[in-house]
Amino acid sequence: MSFEDLPGPEKPKEPKTKRILSGMRPTGKMHLGNYYGALYNWVRLQEDYQCYYFVADWHALTTEYETPGPISGFIPEMVMDWLSVGLDPEKSTIFVQSAIPEHAELYLVFGMFTPVPWLERNPTYKDQIQELAHKDLATYGFLGYPVLQAADILMYKADGVPVGVDQVPHVEMTREIARRFNHLYLPTFPEPEALLTEIPKLTGTDGRKMSKSYGNCIYLSDPPEVMAKQVRQMTTDTQRPFRKDPGEPDRCLAFPFHRLNLPQARLDEITTECRAAQLGCVDCKKLLAEALLENMAPIQERRRYYEAHPGEVMDIMHQGNNRAREQARRTMAEVREAVGFNRKFQLAP
Repeated sequence: MSFEDLPGPEKPKEPKTKRILSGMRPTGKMHLGNYYGALYNWVRLQEDYQCYYFVADWHALTTEYETPGPISGFIPEMVMDWLSVGLDPEKSTIFVQSAIPEHAELYLVFGMFTPVPWLERNPTYKDQIQELAHKDLATYGFLGYPVLQAADILMYKADGVPVGVDQVPHVEMTREIARRFNHLYLPTFPEPEALLTEIPKLTGTDGRKMSKSYGNCIYLSDPPEVMAKQVRQMTTDTQRPFRKDPGEPDRCLAFPFHRLNLPQARLDEITTECRAAQLGCVDCKKLLAEALLENMAPIQERRRYYEAHPGEVMDIMHQGNNRAREQARRTMAEVREAVGFNRKFQLAP
C-alpha cells in the first residue's frame, strides 16, 4: 500500500441546518403499518436533519376525550417502539406534546385568526367524521385539530414534515397559517414543505386496513411465535382457491410484505414459482414469516432491553422534553413580541 492509499483524517460532518417534525398519537401499540409507513423513514431522516419527534397526546384527546385513561399508558410503550426501531435520542429530540405548554399557547394564538372555512374544507374532516361515526366528534377540538398541528410544526420552525399524499392538505394549511401570521404581525415562521414519503400499501392480516380495532395487526412487540402465527393467517390471492392453480402476486395481499422483507432476486423467484403453481400460499407465507422474524430480531432485542430499563425510557423523554421546551420558549418569546404582548405584564418565570 502506498502513502496515497492510506486513509486520511475523517472529514467533519456538516452541521444539520434543516429541521423535521413529525408525531404520532398514543392510541395503541405500534404495528408493521406504523413501522413501514413512518418509523422506517424517521430513522433515515435523523441522519441528515435536526429531527423533532413527538408523542401527540393532546391530539389523541380529539377522538378519545371520553376515555382518556389509556393514553398515558400508551406513551412509554410507543416511545419504546420508537427507540427499538432505531430512533436515537442523541440525534433526534423525542418529547411529549403535553409536556410543552407552549403548544397550547401557540394553538390559542393561531386559533384567533384562522378562518373557520379553512377548517371546514379540510378534506379529511368529513372523512374522519364518517369513519368514526360511532364517536361524537361534533366538537371544537376535532374541528380545530389542524390548528394544533400547525402549532406543533411551527413551534420548532420545521422546514419539512414527512407525510403521505393524504396528509399534504394539513401541511398546506400550516403554510397558510404561517403566511397569515407573518402578514398580520411580523415575519416569524418559515413555510414548511411536505416531504412526500412513499408509504407502502399494507393491509392487515384479513385484507382490511391494519387496525387494532379489527384485531388484524402484527405488532412490533409481538413475540416471534405470535408474529409467525399472524403471518400464517394472512389473506393471500383470493382468486387462487387451490394449490394447483396458478397465482398472481399482484393480487396477493401478503406480497407487499414480501417486497419489504426479501431481496429482489428472491422476489423474482417467488413470482415465477407462484405464477407457475410451483409454490403454494402456505409455503410462501412460511418464507415470509422466516424473513420477517429475521428482520425484526434486532428490533425486538432492543425492545427487550428497554422493557428491562423503563427508567432509561423516562429519562430519554424528560431530556427530550427539556430540549423541546427550550426551543418552544424561544419561539413563544418571538410570538408574544410580534403580537404586542410584552412581558412587563406577566408573572416572573
